[in-house]
Amino acid sequence: MKETESRPPEREQLPRHIGIIMDGNGRWAKARGLPREMGHKAGSKVVGEIIRHCKKIGISYVTIYAFSTENWKRPQKEVDALLDLLRQYLSNMEEYQKENARLRVLGEVDPLPADLRESIRRAERESAGNTAITVNIALNYGGRGEIVQGVKRLLAEGIPPEEITEETLSQRLYTAGMPDPDLIIRPSGECRLSNFLLWQSAYSELLFMDVLWPDFTPEHLNYALHQYARRDRRFGGV
Repeated sequence: MKETESRPPEREQLPRHIGIIMDGNGRWAKARGLPREMGHKAGSKVVGEIIRHCKKIGISYVTIYAFSTENWKRPQKEVDALLDLLRQYLSNMEEYQKENARLRVLGEVDPLPADLRESIRRAERESAGNTAITVNIALNYGGRGEIVQGVKRLLAEGIPPEEITEETLSQRLYTAGMPDPDLIIRPSGECRLSNFLLWQSAYSELLFMDVLWPDFTPEHLNYALHQYARRDRRFGGV
């Protein structure tokens, strides 16, 4: 099946917010006889190209799943390589300013190394005024944990049970103030969310693609956007 399109849909057919589960780096590397770290490095190069394409065609928010709370269980060498790539990405402030991109990090940052926490604070602070596109990096992120943290915030604020609503909880999640993702894409052939944006994805369109993330191109994204544009979103209605 062809999973590429040369052109994106018309702007009015585009989602406002897309989430991407970047999957397949390890398999890409294994197929080439390379260590898994090289797959992550190849995948990291794709991120910038896809973000630039999203900005060019008019998508306002992109959330990429960079490092889950479960990823700490991977071999230490691989974890270190992933964190180094994140350091490089977060330190590229020149590129954010050039693209007028705002950077946000979604996840529990306290367990991260001190220098990485500082890079996060700096990137968020210096890009806060940028308006062309918001790039969310889900880092040390887990969807169930995010919901638990949101409930804890409600309790800590003393919100009475009768005042707790979907809206009050949404306001205590990492994505507060942003629209929920309209479309979530997972390359690599796997068909699950893997603890990604569980609350926010209640009415997201889901698309699972066979391409591995390091091979993902703007043409693959265009295909995903055309699939989204063809779907009838009724949100539970008739």
